Amino acid sequence: MWEAVALAVLALGGWYWADALRSRERAVAAGRQVCQREGVQFLDDTVVMTKVAPARNEDGRLAFRRTYRFEFSDTGNNRREGTIVVAAGLVESLDMEPFLLR
Repeated sequence: MWEAVALAVLALGGWYWADALRSRERAVAAGRQVCQREGVQFLDDTVVMTKVAPARNEDGRLAFRRTYRFEFSDTGNNRREGTIVVAAGLVESLDMEPFLLR
């Protein structure tokens, strides 16, 4: 009995880890893409997860909604912040601080 419970916990942990990696990869790709489109630098080539919470996706299924923070620079000598929200492997929203247009 305990072995089955341990296997179930390990399987859920593995699923959560793989889901978190997939969401992070989507967030990095979205941040990189929007920075390139807007002509700003995507700093450190990474994102940081700041929040995770259960939520319902468009189909009404339970999924995790993860919020990531990233930094970008519009002038090359400053840092501005942006946020990316990913739920069920899809980017829900992407916000950036106001920055100088070139």
